[in-house]
Amino acid sequence: MSYKEFKASLTAAAPPSDMGLLQSGLWHAAKGNWEAAHEVAQDHEGERDFDRLHAYLHRVEGDEWNAGYWYRRAGTTMPVQSPEEELESLIQRWA
Repeated sequence: MSYKEFKASLTAAAPPSDMGLLQSGLWHAAKGNWEAAHEVAQDHEGERDFDRLHAYLHRVEGDEWNAGYWYRRAGTTMPVQSPEEELESLIQRWA
């Protein structure tokens, strides 16, 4: 799925059926459905990209301590960019 297709899919009520699991978690995050996105991230704990999504979700939630834990598990640090910019960066990377 291209970046453009991913962004266009955000007008739908549900993610496209052919969307991968990571993209699905990101789709739910972009739609503001924290619980659904978190469930996807938790179901794949220990996989670096899913741990990175998990970190982002806890940052959005406002739990910086937990976010920091997940950023470390993903092998990175909390970005200095805003959460909105971080989400856009993740969409560009994984779409």
